Amino acid sequence: MGWRSVAAVPSQALDRLVAATPDARDRVVDATRALCIVVVIVWHWTLSVTYRSPDGSLVMSNPIHEIPGAWLATWVLQVMPLFFVVGGFANSAALERARSAGVPVRRFVGDRLRRLLYPTAAWAAVWLAGEGVAAALPGEHRWIWQWFPGYLVPLWFLAVYAAMIALVPLTFALHARAAGATLAALVLLIAAGTVLQHYTATAWTQWGTAALVWLFCHQLGYAWRGWDLGGRPWTVRAAVAVAGLGALTALTSLAEFPRSMVATVGAPESNMFPTTAAIAALAVFQLGLLLLLTPAARRGLQRPAWWRPVVAVNAVAMTVFVWHMTAYLAVVWLYERTGAALPPDPTAHWWGQRWLWLLAPAVVLAVLTAVFARVEFASRRRRP
Repeated sequence: MGWRSVAAVPSQALDRLVAATPDARDRVVDATRALCIVVVIVWHWTLSVTYRSPDGSLVMSNPIHEIPGAWLATWVLQVMPLFFVVGGFANSAALERARSAGVPVRRFVGDRLRRLLYPTAAWAAVWLAGEGVAAALPGEHRWIWQWFPGYLVPLWFLAVYAAMIALVPLTFALHARAAGATLAALVLLIAAGTVLQHYTATAWTQWGTAALVWLFCHQLGYAWRGWDLGGRPWTVRAAVAVAGLGALTALTSLAEFPRSMVATVGAPESNMFPTTAAIAALAVFQLGLLLLLTPAARRGLQRPAWWRPVVAVNAVAMTVFVWHMTAYLAVVWLYERTGAALPPDPTAHWWGQRWLWLLAPAVVLAVLTAVFARVEFASRRRRP
């Protein structure tokens, strides 16, 4: 997908953004955010087995259970924990800039939420209008959440991340007062919630623990920035990775959490829905890997050839995220119009088509981005 889907950013405007990058900006954070968005989109397009069920609904499953050892790839490619860590870093930096500029906390939160919600609202308005027209036509109408629930699944992240933004004034205050103690308290609360969940299995313990996990991931981003973990000696950075890997291994082997970090067909439990302690351990592990790569990444991102696509993707990140499943669905519709059937299993034929399901949705997404990116640009304009 990459920078070819960001045609909505004029070349001259992109050049100005690249040239205006402050020397003090941590480019690794921006690159990680862009990479997370791209990985999520490419995963949905190319590593999901989408097919028609007997009632005509679209089913979208992961082929992890079909490939021996494929669960290990999810320890790197399930990047949602890392995205929340990056969010914590970025939100803390933005809050400190706002405070130094005398911006009220309420306006800061509103500005951050607007950047998230404007592109989402534009997407929702278009889809609801389309659904309304379809429902008004003669004949039976099935809403998209009835025949393709997988289309809406990626949007869970928006609600959780919006909650993290709303809580930034409180969570950052806790970090400023006692950063280590706050992280330790969250770890203990997640552990306690996990134990309660094991013995009671009630909805409030499951979803309460899930909320604490995402809060921990976001708070970890504060620590990344506040403790300058990227600038620490190699031994410290490696220790973060080892600690995360050790916790993740213990949870998935000794505590019998699922080894896959995404939902798999036939598995009675999932680490993502509701989110478990394994995702918190995954966040630490992925942050550790990122810290180990930071020195080399910082050098590489000084090159315009590396930095330019990062700026381009981040300029329209929310637009490409909310519209990427629409692009995918458009290609599914066109594919079926040719008379081809969607294979229900990851056969050799299915693997041989992965190039098509990468390139074709990317073309459609480029068009959608060119149309709707202006909404995201408007969300960033400063209010008087």
